Amino acid sequence: MAKHIFLIASLLSIVSPSSGIAETPSFSAEVKRITDGDTFRAHDLVPAIRIWGLDAPETDEAGGSAATQALSDLIEGQILTCLIKDVDRYSRIVGQCFLENGLDIAAEMIRLGVAFEYCRYSGGYYGTC
Repeated sequence: MAKHIFLIASLLSIVSPSSGIAETPSFSAEVKRITDGDTFRAHDLVPAIRIWGLDAPETDEAGGSAATQALSDLIEGQILTCLIKDVDRYSRIVGQCFLENGLDIAAEMIRLGVAFEYCRYSGGYYGTC
């Protein structure tokens, strides 16, 4: 746990702006493994990345396999850019993630009907709350 917190703090210090301009920290990385319909692992990053604003069924729940497969089809092996929103209680980076063409991953998963907007955290950003 302490190792993950140190890594996350290090990552944030690398991607955080050094000037006084307030910007959202971000990173770009290649997706290596899909954990479930709203979580993945990226190359060179130890903590998992939880997609901000998205709530997909767990893999053992109804629709979970479809959500996991849809996320895999959409992002596996792709380079994503993620805006870091938070670190959750499981030490995962919570990020709003985009494909290189600008496609918002959460918005696409919601559009495909395999996941839902996580209104508690998104504040209605995707317009489905």
